[in-house]
Amino acid sequence: MTETVFNQDAYRKEISATVTAVNDTWIELDRTIFYPLGGGQPGDTGVFTTSNGQSWQVIDTRKGATPGSIVHQLESTGDEIQVGDVLATSIHWERRYTLMKMHTGMHLLGSLIPVGVTGGAVGEAKSRLDFDLGQHQIDKEELTEKLNQLVAQAHEVTLEAITEAELERNPELVRTMSVQPPRGVGDIRMVRIGDVDFQPCGGTHLRNTSEIGTIRVKKIENKGKRNRRVHVVLD
Repeated sequence: MTETVFNQDAYRKEISATVTAVNDTWIELDRTIFYPLGGGQPGDTGVFTTSNGQSWQVIDTRKGATPGSIVHQLESTGDEIQVGDVLATSIHWERRYTLMKMHTGMHLLGSLIPVGVTGGAVGEAKSRLDFDLGQHQIDKEELTEKLNQLVAQAHEVTLEAITEAELERNPELVRTMSVQPPRGVGDIRMVRIGDVDFQPCGGTHLRNTSEIGTIRVKKIENKGKRNRRVHVVLD
């Protein structure tokens, strides 16, 4: 089990952690600030440094084979890193912060289109959400204007939790049609953006929508009879 420090504080850039497992280039720690690939958000990258100053690049972060574990992929390790070693760990903050802006922006986009979400991906250069649009109509310029209004309104972003029973009683809280929050692991982590959006999400987010800056709908793609893909970028 890895303590997920990023869940409590997405702005934490550095911590020390103890190595609990080594499998070739994959390293598991007792706690981590590195977000693992999931929910459409890429795994974090960064640097591990030993007490003697030797450093390794972390090129990916994934969920481990056992429930609750997170593993970090290094470019190479040799035999230098051992179980029990204490490492200084730091994420590539500018990359993470960009992903936080994008992920928070995706929540705002979803709040403006009241239909089911069929897929999505958070990226550094651009992000997207796919919508089961049906007869609902959307416009690129109108969405861009409304998105930036929500950004400028400086809505606070907070974390909450509800029980699985509460989620079952309120299934409309889950916007994604293909992916459901994990069950059987305790309370469901919820992200609230002021009075704009409230849904289950395990990703990393900003503290306030104003941090996004300027966001723009770059294009809307037709991906089938009902499905539309909306791409956004940060300006």
